Amino acid sequence: VAYLIIFHILFVLFVWTYWKSIFTLPVQPGKKYHMSYADKERYENEERPEVQRQILAEMARKLPVYTRTGNGGVRFCDRCQLIKPDRCHHCSICAVCVLKMDHHCPWVNNCIGFSNYKFFLLFLAYSLLYCLYIAATVFKYFIKYWTGELTNGRSKFHVLFLLFVAVMFFVSLMFLFGYHCWLVSRNRSTLEAFSAPVFQNGPDKNGFNLGFVKNLQQVFGEEKKLWLLPIASSQGDGHFFPMRALCEAQNPLLASEEQWEDDGIDEEPHGSGEASSLAIERET
Repeated sequence: VAYLIIFHILFVLFVWTYWKSIFTLPVQPGKKYHMSYADKERYENEERPEVQRQILAEMARKLPVYTRTGNGGVRFCDRCQLIKPDRCHHCSICAVCVLKMDHHCPWVNNCIGFSNYKFFLLFLAYSLLYCLYIAATVFKYFIKYWTGELTNGRSKFHVLFLLFVAVMFFVSLMFLFGYHCWLVSRNRSTLEAFSAPVFQNGPDKNGFNLGFVKNLQQVFGEEKKLWLLPIASSQGDGHFFPMRALCEAQNPLLASEEQWEDDGIDEEPHGSGEASSLAIERET
């Protein structure tokens, strides 16, 4: 009875998190990030690059946008015709810009981003526990098969198949879940782990890292009782994220230090300074 209760609890949580990961649609940037009809017409009809830069600069000046392209330009999506919010990227498969995009997951056939990243992490965690539970409960029958105590031919096949599949998925999920736990602890997305976000003073892989506890709260929220349930509790709306540089500027003690470390974080050297002009780079 205890085995069945634990099994059904894990099964319900596994299906619930998988369902939420699939059917929670990725959040797209708000209307204020889109070009107005007049700006769009003026931007497309303008052939002079300096005037196009001015149009994007005027739009970005009104928005809480702090990240830039590799050459210091405003992050603009030519397909969606919008200024990209920080940590937002265009998904070529979904054909939309996704807030805090992490990756497009073929397992759930959905884009993992701000709206469903917590659900995806819980899905990995409960899948890991589910496989571990199946492997642990079947292992004693595998021992009986190994010692020759299990004589039923069909039972032998079922035991070997269940144990093999459970162990195989457990190992693969363990590495994937561990990697995402590391990303959460550093407040990075998968895309940011491969390509550091670029700020006005240069690239910084730890630009959004606020410390271990605050990083967890950004994904799971401040209510700890909701952390293990697939209920939306992430902080913010996905358009703006607190940055370490702003926290340093607000704290005179941190701003006066030449090197700042939090929880053993190693910083990368910043660029030589803010670019003198905004260059345009169309990203897809």
